[in-house]
Amino acid sequence: MNTTKAERLAEWCSGERMGRHLAWGGQCGDRAFSLYSINLQLSESLYVPLHTLEILLRNRTHQVLAATHGPFWFDAGAAVLGISRQYEQVKTATADLRRQGRTITPGGILSHLTFGFWTMMFNKEHEVLWQQTLHRISAASGGRGLRRKQFSAPLVRIRQLRNRIAHHEPILHWPLQQHHAEMMQLMEWIAPQAARWCRQHDRFPPLLAQWAGQLPGSAG
Repeated sequence: MNTTKAERLAEWCSGERMGRHLAWGGQCGDRAFSLYSINLQLSESLYVPLHTLEILLRNRTHQVLAATHGPFWFDAGAAVLGISRQYEQVKTATADLRRQGRTITPGGILSHLTFGFWTMMFNKEHEVLWQQTLHRISAASGGRGLRRKQFSAPLVRIRQLRNRIAHHEPILHWPLQQHHAEMMQLMEWIAPQAARWCRQHDRFPPLLAQWAGQLPGSAG
């Protein structure tokens, strides 16, 4: 093992954080450095699809629910929100705006709600809401033929990936190609033009192709 570089990694990033990279690199400091860099590059490249999907999901969900329940649909009680964590997020967002002396507007509330809030809109507790209203989130034939689970299952995985990236955790051992494909599919359902825009600015596919042979578990 290249002790000098391994010790530097442990000093900069903590031995606990770098232990996985060293294990993947066969306890070679050079290899661990390389894998750490690849992890950073792939994490950075996923920002564009993650950003695009989150904004689309938030705004389209708001548009669909506001059309039926009004712009303050999140205050409509159990008719829309049926999960206590969502109620708490709305209450916290409202309190934050008031503490800042800002006017309570739908846009102000929405910007304070987490990605987790929006993914919960597709939980099983909202099956009736999906059937009655939320299925219209899809631009494809008004959502006809799509099921709530086609949104909820991939959104859980995407949220977990997003959180790992946000907390600077390694993602090289995750099925990144699958998660990326799921992000693009959801975008296609919600707003095909936005999905095309995302592809024009998306650096993840070429980067993954470049580094695929060096990822943990690869044959390279």
